[in-house]
Amino acid sequence: MERETLLTMLLMIFGGCALQALAAWPGTLPAIADADSLEQAAWLRVCLPALPMLFIAAWLAGWALTQPDPVRDRLDPFVVVALWLPFGLLFLRALLRAVWALVREPPECGVSTVGFMTPLVLFSPFLARQLDEPVIQAALAHERAHGRHRDPLRIWVAQLITDLQWPWPRARRRFEAWLEALEWARDDEARREGIEGSELAAAVLASVRFLGAIAPRQRTALTGTQLAHARLVGDGQTLRRRVARMLAPLPRPALPEARRVLGFPASAALWIPVLLAVLALGIVYGGLVMRPLLALTA
Repeated sequence: MERETLLTMLLMIFGGCALQALAAWPGTLPAIADADSLEQAAWLRVCLPALPMLFIAAWLAGWALTQPDPVRDRLDPFVVVALWLPFGLLFLRALLRAVWALVREPPECGVSTVGFMTPLVLFSPFLARQLDEPVIQAALAHERAHGRHRDPLRIWVAQLITDLQWPWPRARRRFEAWLEALEWARDDEARREGIEGSELAAAVLASVRFLGAIAPRQRTALTGTQLAHARLVGDGQTLRRRVARMLAPLPRPALPEARRVLGFPASAALWIPVLLAVLALGIVYGGLVMRPLLALTA
């Protein structure tokens, strides 16, 4: 079997097992008043189940670097396919949904932030004509906060991780809890810049009314999560919690240093040395571990 093909199949088998094993993890959020700290805690709970898969990928990549091409070990193709097929279909589903989120045209949703490297704010002129200038500025401040933190990219990554844990409902709940905390954090950031909470609340309610006025087909498109941009999310209960929070006094923020350490992409960069170390271990010890495992399928 070709080395790259075997590596891909083993990654799907072992990585898929790790993801499915951790998908049922509750990941309950702590009671945190500061929205930035709450958002970071929710973000970690979304991403942590994917870390074992990254370690497995690094280990297998290190092992594959020491193997000939094609791999000489004899494998029973029926056993390999039987193990690979369920996880292969799961990975294919997640990949197709991730690609669809990138290529599809964003539906009309009033105001949103799009773009990974250079985020842009899209503001519907039909919605803007219904709003006063302070409310427009409030909506723009919120969306610019999304852009500064590259939230469209983070939403896309979080959706991909959640899809890889399908069909576990707890993975979906962790993703939705993070989306709600994300909106709270960007609301607070806009308020710290001088935006009034009442103006933000007016912008959100106007967006809800705008969504209620657009075509049902557009509303249906917005109910899914396969969209690579930041937008209005949540049901009626989520909306009530958000508006009540915007009208309440602004909570005291956490220390800026804590936010920078756990920020994105800084938090991702912290794992690069660890992954390189796992890659090195795979090069040195991968054969000792993988040879008995491959022998089981011979």
